[in-house]
Amino acid sequence: MATSTPASEPDWDITSSSPKALDPNAITTGSLKALHGNDQRKVMDIVDKLRRAGLSGVVELPQLAVCGDQSSGKSSVLEAITEIPFPRKENLCTRFATEIILRRSPTSSISITITPDKLRPPIEQESLRAFSKTIEDFKQLPDVIDDATQVMGLGRVGEINSKAFSRDVLSVEICGPDRPQLTLIDLPGLTHATNKTQTAADKELVLDLVMGYMKNPRTIILAVISAKNDFNNQIILEHVRKIDGASSRTLGIVTKPDYLREGSENESSWLDLVQNKDVYLERGWHMLKNRAEDEMQCSFAERNESETTFFSKGNYADLPREHVGVDSLRQRLSRLLLGHLIKELPSLKEEMNSKLQDTVDAIEKLGEKRSTITEQRMMLMKISMQINDIMKSAVKGYYDQNFFGSVQMDAAVDSAENIRRFRAVVQFLNVGFADNMRIRGHKFAIGAGPGDDDDDAAEDERAQEELNDLDDDVDSVLLPKPKSLTRDEAVAWVRKVLERSRGLELPGNPNATLTSQLFWEQSDPWEKIAAEHVAKVARACKQFVYTVLQHSAPAEFQGRLAGLSVDAAIASALNAAKDELQKIIKDKRRQPMTYNHYFTNILQKQRQRKQQQIMQQARDASEELVVDQRGYERTRVVPERMEQALADSLEQDMDKYSSEEALDNQRAYYKDEMKYFVNAVAKQVIERHLVEPLPDIVLSPLVVAQLSDDEIQFVAAEPAEITQQRDFLENRMGMLEKGLDTFREAMGGLKR
Repeated sequence: MATSTPASEPDWDITSSSPKALDPNAITTGSLKALHGNDQRKVMDIVDKLRRAGLSGVVELPQLAVCGDQSSGKSSVLEAITEIPFPRKENLCTRFATEIILRRSPTSSISITITPDKLRPPIEQESLRAFSKTIEDFKQLPDVIDDATQVMGLGRVGEINSKAFSRDVLSVEICGPDRPQLTLIDLPGLTHATNKTQTAADKELVLDLVMGYMKNPRTIILAVISAKNDFNNQIILEHVRKIDGASSRTLGIVTKPDYLREGSENESSWLDLVQNKDVYLERGWHMLKNRAEDEMQCSFAERNESETTFFSKGNYADLPREHVGVDSLRQRLSRLLLGHLIKELPSLKEEMNSKLQDTVDAIEKLGEKRSTITEQRMMLMKISMQINDIMKSAVKGYYDQNFFGSVQMDAAVDSAENIRRFRAVVQFLNVGFADNMRIRGHKFAIGAGPGDDDDDAAEDERAQEELNDLDDDVDSVLLPKPKSLTRDEAVAWVRKVLERSRGLELPGNPNATLTSQLFWEQSDPWEKIAAEHVAKVARACKQFVYTVLQHSAPAEFQGRLAGLSVDAAIASALNAAKDELQKIIKDKRRQPMTYNHYFTNILQKQRQRKQQQIMQQARDASEELVVDQRGYERTRVVPERMEQALADSLEQDMDKYSSEEALDNQRAYYKDEMKYFVNAVAKQVIERHLVEPLPDIVLSPLVVAQLSDDEIQFVAAEPAEITQQRDFLENRMGMLEKGLDTFREAMGGLKR
């Protein structure tokens, strides 16, 4: 309860001769019963509960807004309607919108709060919302409002750095057993000109504030104009025409008719206005007589009696009774407000449903709440489980999740469009590696020799044709291309190596290291081809992981996760793969070693084919044509010739013989070792280090569990603005849900 003393200069009607005027819970006249109808109470209860739930800032609630130019008599109108004294000095309540809430309640109370301007910083809004005063007597109200003015930061008029107006709203809630169900908004008066206390900016602020209320399609505009001034010069009417073009929700109220000279043309024009003959309003016009200067101490009952007497005389006696006096105004407002509320409630409920859905959608777009370390770690754990599940399926080639989508037939197998089917991409790249090894792995492409069968020759020819067809391929630039050698050129190459590798071996026997030297030179491209293959698979791994990350993690997480874990994990896997490849290359550089019978099979078959070729050539050279006793021609082998042909087939050049034997050994070993090398790279390098470990090393649940709190916070901490937005949206959602519950509970009790 406020304990401040009354203001030294009374600005309130708190000195009425009626004792009841000092009682905040007393009703001085019986005419307020016009605002007590059961249906109206039920409807107003709905709106009141929605307002109490804070929905006035979320949806446009039905309300009565008292608007007018400065000094138009708005405060007197409010007093007349509510029979509650309101401040008269412009520097008190008219510096901001004042919400007057009258409610029926078993107990009596007067409470004052502030609804802050939504454009204020959050800390200022919190401070203003904390303002709450409860008083027991209207005498205390001026001091409380003065306190509220200071809290809003307006200062006192005329002081340095004081402000004329504020967008904050002062709410004065007055409850009691005889109070009507009514909510009125008293708005600052519109100004025509500026002065030392009201600048052009102040003028625009007030206009913007008043227009905001008037533009609300659920606001009934009580446009107050003073008969002391020409109504054509009162700017409130101009704004009514602009905003409420159909004049369907504006009720005009004329004040101060006692200033008109009886029988004058001016009086006549005002009477025409009240009868809706001049400025037409669908809701019509109403005329009130304010208390005169010498009547300020009168009670409300005396005020009403004086008004009744005034309108019973002269030309005013001819006006319809429903258009003059506060008693009939309350009845008009009661009917108008009830009809307006009932009309607006369905659309209001629809708007609330729509805004609730929009709010829910907005909250969902923000993702899961993560303001604490536990929430952040839980969210990352959910993301990691989803990523891990996708990666395991992709590595195994089980494309049964929505993530994998459909096959893009027009795109390459290893393109970005098909990277989600990761196992297929790896297999495709491995097959490509094997093909590159087959057609590019050898330094020299050697022509067919006497020991080669037709299949081997055809395979070598196909490989050369494939290589020629790939001249425009990217790999043609990055990877080596074999140099073509005839059989004789290849033997000459081996001979040069032999001559430069000779040891103590006997003539005709190659040096033990000759095969090694030949194999190492012939297989020299393997390292480059394998290294490029490893790099290509690593790029595919990274592209695949980033695709999974983009699918599974919020956009704001992706860069942080990549920098904290993903890039490091892939880089580590690539380094391990390179190390493994170097081990295999190092093994290749050792002395040739194999236990695969494929090697000896090749050599034996080569020697068999060479021997068969020598025998066939000797046989052909030893055959002669003879005629038998019956005169038939036939061929026969001359043993001497055959023996000579076999002797001639022996290679006399010991180095050439050794070179041919070494060349055949090298070719047989190369074929055997290349198959091993392709499989070793695919299994030990690609699978062991790049592909198979992906689900375990990239954001697996175990990886997330091992992250520190600081790392978790770095990745998943919700930005302050998101937290604020989430709090705002969740608060709005709660208000809307509460409001809709209010609808469901209360609508059933209304008359249909």
